[in-house]
Amino acid sequence: MISIRFRKFMNLSIKSFTMLSLITVALPVHIDAASSKSEMQQMVEAMQPGWNLGNTFDAIGDETAWGNPVTTKELIQYIAASGYKSIRIPITWKQRMGDAPDYEIGDASFKRIEEVVGWALDEGLYVMINLHHDSEWIMKMESNHDAVLDRYKAAWVQIADRFRDYPDKLLFEGINEPRFSQDWNEDKPIYFEMLNELNTNFFNIVRKSGGLNGTRPLVLSTVTGSPAPARLEELAKTITQLNDANLIATIHYYGFYPFSVNMGGATTFNFEAKNDIEQTFNRVYDSFVAKGIPVIVGEYGLLGFDKSLGTIQHGEIIKFFEYMGYYVQSKKMMLMLWDNGQHLDRRELKWSDEQLYQANRASWTGRSSYTDSDSIYVKAGESAVDVLLPLQLNGNTLTEIKLGDKKLAERTDYTLDGSKLTIKASYIQSLLKEEFGVNATLTLSFSAGADWIVNLVHYDTPKLKSVKGSAESFVIPTSFNGDSLATMEATYKSGGVAGPGNWTSYKEYNYSFVPSYEFNVIKLTKDFFKEVQDGEVLLRMHFWSGEVVDYTVTKEGSSIVGVSSQEPESDTEQTSSDDPKSEDSTPVASESPAVEIANVSSPESDNNSKLMLWFGVGVIIAAGLGTGLYMLKKRKDKEL
Repeated sequence: MISIRFRKFMNLSIKSFTMLSLITVALPVHIDAASSKSEMQQMVEAMQPGWNLGNTFDAIGDETAWGNPVTTKELIQYIAASGYKSIRIPITWKQRMGDAPDYEIGDASFKRIEEVVGWALDEGLYVMINLHHDSEWIMKMESNHDAVLDRYKAAWVQIADRFRDYPDKLLFEGINEPRFSQDWNEDKPIYFEMLNELNTNFFNIVRKSGGLNGTRPLVLSTVTGSPAPARLEELAKTITQLNDANLIATIHYYGFYPFSVNMGGATTFNFEAKNDIEQTFNRVYDSFVAKGIPVIVGEYGLLGFDKSLGTIQHGEIIKFFEYMGYYVQSKKMMLMLWDNGQHLDRRELKWSDEQLYQANRASWTGRSSYTDSDSIYVKAGESAVDVLLPLQLNGNTLTEIKLGDKKLAERTDYTLDGSKLTIKASYIQSLLKEEFGVNATLTLSFSAGADWIVNLVHYDTPKLKSVKGSAESFVIPTSFNGDSLATMEATYKSGGVAGPGNWTSYKEYNYSFVPSYEFNVIKLTKDFFKEVQDGEVLLRMHFWSGEVVDYTVTKEGSSIVGVSSQEPESDTEQTSSDDPKSEDSTPVASESPAVEIANVSSPESDNNSKLMLWFGVGVIIAAGLGTGLYMLKKRKDKEL
């Protein structure tokens, strides 16, 4: 079974987004000048770090419906042992509720939730439960006001009563990412009025329900969980009006859009991606924390993870999470990692990416160091040269470099001049092997923070073959020769940008194209060709080594002909990307039209990507542009 999660995004143009980001870069970083912290602020900081039990009780169906195993006590214990202090348990109640007018929630459903909540509390974790994908029926509130409000109130009356005597380490979150339109970017006064009505009813129901609910911490979200200015302002008004010391604001954050999905040429954690974090959380700080209202970042991550952890280059992922953890905590907010199963292997109880986990863990108490790149590329037939790897030390010092258990010798194998690390040509040459790919892995250790990994990659120019195919299923046979694809440009030979997202020639990774290193192909998706006009399109494949390979596709209706710049055009007749009888057909096309290639973006990501096969031409990958002033919307939906 694979998981497909649908996302809806806001329609703010990237150009406007980038302009706003650049305009605000000069704004100062605010420092919390408060001499004392409220009890709620202290509690929120004690909840850091947090983790989401995603795609489980929020699944439409039972808790395993979206591919995750049954939650066990051992899983909760593992989360606590991993250093997490809080757990968010998203819950969709609709399928657990009866019909009107009572909307009764079954006892069995409550008992199962209580069991998992109890395990978490027993481990000393703070726990947050909510209404999660119930936002889907709540969205109809404008046209069906009374029925929606009745169901919402009935849910919280029952939940509040069931958990009324639980300790105050159990938090209630009124509704996940509340919205009232299919347009995630749309703001209307009535939307703010309806959310205020929901939040006020939630508050009154819980506060009047007795037990410990009179002072229980309650968490209120902005519209869609977005940190857009108007939405922050409206939530701040509601919290001020409710005048309760035990209220907490929540927002979600999934990064600077182009970087978070690998689009627009934003392949690295660059200035804009870093600046987006700073400006977003400066704004959230000003709206809430500076006014004494604590903030929980209830979900965070990168949007590209929905399709494959390999959508973003591995070292750049580490940099994002390292800086995110540092900066948000510096603004006195806490973070809850969104994990729908992609980070923690819940069957084996081990982190899928140990380096990412260690970098995250290090960010809870300080900063980690890294180099500008996590790879050194040496081309076949060329002699190695000295490689400069500038260090971002972040207050630390380099203590050692190791290859396996062997420590490198300074001045012989490398030199260090302040933050300038140089790996010597003679040492690099000694590590090279005949085979392409990662020939060696160096581990850099520092005085504090996580280790940093640098891979030595032996490669040659990737080779793409000419091929015929259809817009429904088109794959380019590719010899990657140890290299990895970073991004792809698409322009019409007659002029203009081709394909989805016509604001940029750089197409979205895993939406318009995806490489498979397992099957040795680059797939161009049907979503890409849906927005390509008939005619010739020049594709430029940019690889992480710096190599750029041109490839031309000609579209005539549903027929596609691909011609490589590396071989004669006549070779096109010899290979068909969708004809199993072709002598040179790729392994994918020759198996079954119902099975598509694995989402693999690097050799290191094989274990993750093999779990994420695409089944059938009916698989829908919903994507779009936008950010609603730096917030990209995410919604977990049904796993197929």
